[in-house]
Amino acid sequence: MVNVGLKTFNLKKEEISRKWFLIDASDKNLGRLCTAVAKILRGKNKPSFTPHLDCGDYVIIINADKINVSGNKMEDKKYYRHSGYTGNLKVIEFKKMIEKSPDFIIRNAVKGMLPHNVLGRKMLKKLKVYKGENKIHAAQKPEKIDI
Repeated sequence: MVNVGLKTFNLKKEEISRKWFLIDASDKNLGRLCTAVAKILRGKNKPSFTPHLDCGDYVIIINADKINVSGNKMEDKKYYRHSGYTGNLKVIEFKKMIEKSPDFIIRNAVKGMLPHNVLGRKMLKKLKVYKGENKIHAAQKPEKIDI
C-alpha cells in the first residue's frame, strides 16, 4: 500500500528568504554562542531546512573582544598554525589572540561547526564579526536576538 498524500517538502533556491540577526557577544560563553550561530547560519532553526542548500540567515556579532571562556582556557587554550617547513610551528595563546584578533576566535570556532565543504564556506561568508559596537549594517535592519 502506497501513501499518495504524503510528500516530502523540498525547498528550492528561489524560495529561500534570509534575515539579518544581531548578537551581542559580551559576557557570553564562546562554545555556547558559536553553536547557536552555526545553527542560524546553517538554517536549522527554520522549518524549511534543506541539508543540501544554503538556507541560513546572516549573523552579525558585536563585542567579540568581550567573550568568555570557562575553566583555565584563558591561559591554556592555544591556536596553532604551520607553514609546512621544518620548525615553523607558530603558537598563539588565547589571551594574546583575543587582544590581537578576537574576530578570528569566533570565526574559527563557528567554522569547525559548519560542513567542511563548499557549502560550509558559503555559509561562513554570511557571518560578520566585529571587535566593538558597530553600526555598519544598520541598512539591513538586523533583528537583535539574545542567546
